[in-house]
Amino acid sequence: MRTCTIEENKRYCNCTYSCNRKGICCECVSYHRQMGELPACYFPDDIEAGYDRSIANFIRVYNKRGSGYLR
Repeated sequence: MRTCTIEENKRYCNCTYSCNRKGICCECVSYHRQMGELPACYFPDDIEAGYDRSIANFIRVYNKRGSGYLR
């Protein structure tokens, strides 16, 4: 069984919202999928700060900036 490396995950997490899922990527992804959203790590830092995690916003940003901003 694989274990979650929460502290290591947090080093790469650009989410500015305080929640109990930070660093627990599987829970974060599951939560945002249920909400019809994508997690913060799909967005550049300046867009993430606006808290619009919608798929439509992701597509807008991706089409405007291309994939170069993705990590």
